[in-house]
Amino acid sequence: MPDPGPGDALPDLPQAKPVAGSRWRMQIVWLVPIVALLIGGWLAVKAILEEGPTITISFRTGEGLEAGKTKIKFKDVDIGIVKSVTLSPDHKRVIATGELVKDAANMLVDNTRFWVVRPRISGGTVSGLGTLLSGSYVGMDAGNSTKGRHDFVGLEVPPVFPSDIPGREFVLKSSNMGSLDVGSPVFFRRLEVGQVSSYELDPNGRGVTLHVFVNAPYDRFVRNDTRFWHASGLDVSLSPDGVQINTQSFVSLLIGGIAFETPEIDRNMSEVADNTPFDLYATRAEAMKVNYHIVDTYIVNFYDSVRGLSVGAPVDFRGVQVGEVTRIFTRFDPVKRQFSIPVEINLYPERFTSRFQNDGAQAGGRLSNSPHQLGDFLIASGFRFQLRSGNPLTGQLYIAFDIFPDAPKATIDWSKSPPELPAAPRTLQSLQDSLTRLLAKLNSIPFQQIGSQAQQTLQSTNSVISKFGTDVVPEVQGTLSSARSALNSANSALQPETQLQQNTSDAMRELARTAASVRNLTDYLERHPEAVVRGKPGEGQ
Repeated sequence: MPDPGPGDALPDLPQAKPVAGSRWRMQIVWLVPIVALLIGGWLAVKAILEEGPTITISFRTGEGLEAGKTKIKFKDVDIGIVKSVTLSPDHKRVIATGELVKDAANMLVDNTRFWVVRPRISGGTVSGLGTLLSGSYVGMDAGNSTKGRHDFVGLEVPPVFPSDIPGREFVLKSSNMGSLDVGSPVFFRRLEVGQVSSYELDPNGRGVTLHVFVNAPYDRFVRNDTRFWHASGLDVSLSPDGVQINTQSFVSLLIGGIAFETPEIDRNMSEVADNTPFDLYATRAEAMKVNYHIVDTYIVNFYDSVRGLSVGAPVDFRGVQVGEVTRIFTRFDPVKRQFSIPVEINLYPERFTSRFQNDGAQAGGRLSNSPHQLGDFLIASGFRFQLRSGNPLTGQLYIAFDIFPDAPKATIDWSKSPPELPAAPRTLQSLQDSLTRLLAKLNSIPFQQIGSQAQQTLQSTNSVISKFGTDVVPEVQGTLSSARSALNSANSALQPETQLQQNTSDAMRELARTAASVRNLTDYLERHPEAVVRGKPGEGQ
């Protein structure tokens, strides 16, 4: 088609219409990265939402800890992992950072405990043997506090018992640890009912404080007046009662232990709360002593040797301990110029009334409302204190309170503090004094004069004997001849072949037959009592 000329008119052409383009129009190729971005974002949000808490645990050493490998377990269930192990800024401790699962967040409270589980043998506890193959891990024990926490100080040794075990913890005060350690058993009537959970030295350095845990239901036997004592090894004691050996079990011989018991008279007392403090005694005998409310202190002055008497020795009243020795001294009297041994004793008046009650005395009180008047009466009646041997093998002594009717009169000076009570000498000392007095009396006997008189008496006796031989002896010889003749006649009459012997034998045989007839008659009447009335039936009947 030829081009139009300049004068030719242009044909009508369609006009282009502008169309607005879509700003959000996208090609399908961008759909894949967008979906991937959305999935990544969703995973990131999910990871953030499901991320558990992060904690830090401080340990003394990093033994058994390895970043990215060491697990954190609760009841043998994995609940986290150690992410990093670094030194503290002062380089004295190791800081382990761990991440836990979200579900463990509510277990991170103030008294939650962490420790490294590794093979251990401590005291009576063997733990962590399973880690010999699987490797060490961080153990966790959830606490019961309401206060949250995320930084902890790890335990150097595993706890003896989990916090969710039923029972109660008690505090014991002792002068020394003995052979106890964490994990040492606690016994009740020789049953193992608990363990020592921890111990620490008192701030003043004069004793130790132990924490013991008693499992339920045995914790209900711990009451207000319960006594705890060391049950470690063999308890060997020498006393006036002899040698006593006590032990709780073979385990206590090796690793020690603690035992407790409540006295019979206090068993109705109520139970105690957690962390109640108690004293830890050295022996059972010391622990089970009754705590009396009334204690009277006196001095008994002895002039005998007190070798074998020790502090703690009993004061005995007819087999019942009514007191004990507390101190022993020496004294020099410048007026009498002699030494004596004052012994301080504690007397327990309640020992006379603990099981006794009437209108005159109440149980647990005194025998009299006027103790001075009662004491004067007893001393005036002859009551004295005397040293006695409790055991000849050990040589130990005790003080006996008994009556001595022949004791010299004495009084009590109540103005002294403590008052001094009179004593009686020991039995051996009394015997020695008696022998001394006897020897003094023997020395005063005029043996020379008595010998002269005895010689004169012997001379008189010799003259009497001479006269006796000339006058009396012939008559005595005639009497002996007559007696010999009578014995010969009797002997001849008793010979076996004499008539007397034959008659006697016949009489004895007749008596035997008579006895047999009577026996037969008695037997027949027992079988036939009707024969007494009817008579004996004939042979034909």
